[in-house]
Amino acid sequence: MNIYQLLQQKFRDAIVAIGAPADSPAPLSRSTRPEFGEYQFNGAMALSKVLSQKPRDIADKIVASVELEGIADKLEVAGPGFINIHLAPAWLAAQLEAAADSERLAIEPETPQTIVVDYSSPNLAKEMHVGHLRTTIIGDAVVKALEFMGHNVIRQNHMGDWGTQFGMLITHLNDKLAETGVAEAALSDLEDFYREAKVRFDNEEGFADRARENVVRLQSGDPECVSLWKTFVDISITHSEEVYRKLNVSLTRKDIMGESAYNDDLANVVKELKDKGIAVEDQGAQVVFIQELADKEGNPAVYIVQKTGGGYLYSTTDLAAMRYRSFTLHADRNLILTDARQALHFKQTEIVGRKAGFIKPEQSYEHCPFGMMLGDDGKPFKTRTGGTVKLVELLDEAVERSAVLLANRVSDLDDEQRSEIARKVGIGAVKYADLSKNRTTDYMFSWDSMLSFEGNTAPYLQYAYTRVQSIFRKAGIDGSQFSAPIQLIEPQEKLLAVKLLQYIEAINQLTADATPHVLCTYLYDLASLFMSFYEACPILKDGIDKEMKDSRLTLAALTARTLKSGLELLGIDTMEKM
Repeated sequence: MNIYQLLQQKFRDAIVAIGAPADSPAPLSRSTRPEFGEYQFNGAMALSKVLSQKPRDIADKIVASVELEGIADKLEVAGPGFINIHLAPAWLAAQLEAAADSERLAIEPETPQTIVVDYSSPNLAKEMHVGHLRTTIIGDAVVKALEFMGHNVIRQNHMGDWGTQFGMLITHLNDKLAETGVAEAALSDLEDFYREAKVRFDNEEGFADRARENVVRLQSGDPECVSLWKTFVDISITHSEEVYRKLNVSLTRKDIMGESAYNDDLANVVKELKDKGIAVEDQGAQVVFIQELADKEGNPAVYIVQKTGGGYLYSTTDLAAMRYRSFTLHADRNLILTDARQALHFKQTEIVGRKAGFIKPEQSYEHCPFGMMLGDDGKPFKTRTGGTVKLVELLDEAVERSAVLLANRVSDLDDEQRSEIARKVGIGAVKYADLSKNRTTDYMFSWDSMLSFEGNTAPYLQYAYTRVQSIFRKAGIDGSQFSAPIQLIEPQEKLLAVKLLQYIEAINQLTADATPHVLCTYLYDLASLFMSFYEACPILKDGIDKEMKDSRLTLAALTARTLKSGLELLGIDTMEKM
């Protein structure tokens, strides 16, 4: 049950009933204070001009017309025409009882769409570094939420597995294999391997020429070069798989659709653009001039699809990918998660692709940009020596720091349990610190804040979940299946009830806007409200009658299930004890 959608539809019907146009806005928001109810309808002011009546008079008419019997126990007009909606405790209790009896917390799947999500997409010439963290975990949270809502999601890991640098790398690999014969040994550290190859390319006589020759041979399908390239790519993917496993993300080899997958279509893309008069020759290159993005002087934006020497670019590959996803995968929505610096490129790609008919008018093309992870100096996060931080090393450090913190806490856990909890807390902390920030903003990386058991952090939410589980252990009850009639008497019970029912609103916003931070904020608010409820409303105290005890246990069970479900969508593990 989505309360927001239900109320909005009721008010839409009401404003039509009082004579307003059917397309009139129906602005509904959550109330900011409990005394104003749970929701507020603010449409009367906008209707004042349309109906030539005072906003308060319109609000009174809406209150008289809106059909909320049994749903709201009080509607009041406040100020210039706000309508405060106080939901009925009995109705809220009934919705929660339905959620308690449902495996999916009474959340109905949506009409399924086919949704392509392009995320992670590391450059296989190097190991994954911290710059890949945001696209990988934001994309995976979006994917999991979309699948939870019943959509057919196609992951596309657009790995950088092609380009001139591979001539240099396979030349170096060939020489290494002549020495050792074992590719895995040569490529055990991709950063070192790349650095060695680059030094040779820049300084060693004859190496650069061999590398350039191998680029040509690779691009023309020479079996020996293709075999070396496949070996390199295969081992590099294994490095990425290790990161995905540590990060608890759902990407697998079958999701890889690297740049090389589109090679056979690039000439066709350029030919079609030329045939349609969209691309023209300029100084030997094939260029699209985009008038829609002209500068102040009227000069159009320049979008190159083929270089003077005949080489192709990211733009060509992205147009081929657009066409493949639209016409082969039949995507209703296309989501692409990259950092904000590529925003202009994808805006240009969409304009060109739509002109060329590489995407149908009804299909969406949504670039979902994100900001950067910064160090405590406010600059992009680096090692102390100024190098890029390997993602696998960052994750290992998170687990180590988590283990140190947990070692200082009193518990009855054995070493194996402590080690597993340290992993869940450490990885969860890194992921949540990122996911809880609005994706469009930069954020400051801080070990201290992300590993804190206080505030909006993964450890706090994981602890809140174990706190609820401990109540059921103490009661000797299985909380995962617990359900009883609910009575909402105390204010803290009603606040918790409303928040529990707003889970679907957070998920809907996440799937619509690719914004996991909305779900993070929801889960933090839910955990905080549970703590307030737990302090104000005793559950296992002697003297509480069985009906009230079982009602409160049901609220606790729903809180635990919602926290666990929400954290699973974010790719964060929970534990029964901490």
